[in-house]
Parts: sequence; structure tokens; C-alpha cells
Amino acid sequence: MSALVIETSGLRKEYTSRRGGRRVAVQGLDLAVPAGGVHGFLGPNGSGKTTTIRMLLGLSRATAGSMRLFGEEVPQRLPSVIGRVGAVVESPKFSPHLTGRQNLLLLARSISAPDARVDAAVETVGLTGRDADRYRSYSLGMKQRLAIAATLLKDPDLLILDEPTNGLDPAGIREVRDTVRDLGAAGVTVLLSSHILAEVQQVCTSATIIGNGRLLASGTVDDLLAGAAAHRVVTPDPVLAARVLRAAGLAVTGPAEDPGDHPGDHRAGHPADHPGSEPDHALTVETDDPARVTRVLAEAGVWLSELTPVRQDLESYFLALTADDTLGGR
Repeated sequence: MSALVIETSGLRKEYTSRRGGRRVAVQGLDLAVPAGGVHGFLGPNGSGKTTTIRMLLGLSRATAGSMRLFGEEVPQRLPSVIGRVGAVVESPKFSPHLTGRQNLLLLARSISAPDARVDAAVETVGLTGRDADRYRSYSLGMKQRLAIAATLLKDPDLLILDEPTNGLDPAGIREVRDTVRDLGAAGVTVLLSSHILAEVQQVCTSATIIGNGRLLASGTVDDLLAGAAAHRVVTPDPVLAARVLRAAGLAVTGPAEDPGDHPGDHRAGHPADHPGSEPDHALTVETDDPARVTRVLAEAGVWLSELTPVRQDLESYFLALTADDTLGGR
């Protein structure tokens, strides 16, 4: 059996438009999801995430390429592995007049799952005590957690969630995030499709980023963010330092140069100008060559107090990768 839970190679999906043209939603995608933990499947809206998931689940036919789940070719061998997969791809349909528990019991009996699975699923998604409430009274976050609970009734090894926090308020997002984190920690492999990067970074151990149906980057979150492309620079004279670094062709974020200032007498932002405040005079310099920063400043007679790498967050990394992509998928 493959060490990868999900594996695609050269995956491609084309659609025929009403006018007879062809539109490519996924183009040559190589996706590799390791067993265990939460794997982020990230991309702008319309980048091909949902199309890829639908092909994996046999809901849409691939134009070209290959796919494997648990080492088995799909869709050919999908019946042999689908029992190990839970998925929330579209809004689930529950009876609004039944309680959350009653809805889950009906589903459990339809797939011959023991009633005890309902208790376990309710506890896992944090609905204990609210499972006796009618579904129609649930918040959006609770409805999404009930949908996840429904997928857990068959005790899946792989859980696929497509934009599970869409439309949720901050409390709902936190509820789903905590549920996903707990599932990953419990040994379930979770493929989490999303475009909300701040949330994803808090739960994912690895990630694949796509844009316009193409693979842009893949790996552990730590590896993706390891190469800091920016440095924090602190000097006694930040305005002069910014002027020198910009003149050397470096991108600098920090104090704007004031034409009325003079080297050595930069008082803009001085604490005396803003009583009770201690502003941070640090600059952020976009470079992976800190030695260049040191050399440029030293040649201008500006001495460093601090030069430290700035760790990127996933959102910044994602935006840099997808900045030039147009939306072509679904």
C-alpha cells in the first residue's frame, strides 16, 4: 500500500463550454497527501480545489491523469476504499424538525453503523449537550459540525472537507477549526480545502497550494515557510537607513522619508512627539541576503542595532505565489 493517502499524477479536467470551446479547470496536478495530520489544500476561489475533490470522490470524471486513494486506483477501485473516506463537499441535507442526534441515528442505521458511533461522533465534534436540540435551531457552525459528525459514523481514515468555514462567523470558524485539529490529532488524515489562510495555518501540518488549476507549492507548513525572504532591521537612524537601502534597490517597509529631515536629526515619530507611546522604528527589508543589508548600511556609515529574519506567515506566502494567477477553475 502506498505511504500516501491521496496521490494524483498529471490530473487534468476540461469542460466544454456552451459555445463549443474548452475550459481547463485542473491542469497537470500532482497532489500528494501523507497519512496523518491535517493537510491544507489551498488556492484562491475558482482555482480548481472543488473540481479536484469531486474527481477523487468519483463525482466528476477526469480528462487525463491518474488518482489513487490508499494506494488504490480511482475511480476504478473506488468501491473498495470509499468506506474509509468521509467527505463534506456540499451543504448536507438534514431534517430540520429532528434533533441532531435523531438525524445522526437515521444516517447510522442507513449504513448499518452501530448507535454507539453516534455518541462518539457527537463527542468528537463537541456537540454533547446540544445533540438533543432540533437541527433548525443550530447555528451555522453547529450545522457544519453536525455534517462532520455524519461523516464520522463510518469511522473514516480520511476526511475531506471542502471550504468547511464558508459563511461562518468567527465563533463558527473557531468551532470547526478546533474540531479539525482534534481529528488530526486523533489519527484521522484530514484534507482541508480552504482559502482562509490564517485559520489553515493554525491546524495544518502540511499543505498544497494551487492556482489556476496548477500546483504551485507543496510540503510541510514549516518547510514552506522556512525560507524567510525578509529581515527586520533596527538602526539608530531608521529614516536614513531606509533611504540608503532603497537607493541600493532593496524593497523597504518602514518610516517614509521626510524631505524636511536631515541625516542625524530625524525626529519624526520620536516618543516626545507622541506622549505615552514607544513606536517601533524597525524596518522590514525584503531580501534573503542579510549580508547585503549589513554591507550597504556600513558603507553609508549607518550601524545596525538588530538584523533578524522575519518568518513569513502562510497568507503572505500564498499571496506571493498566487499574485499572477487568474481564476479558471471551481
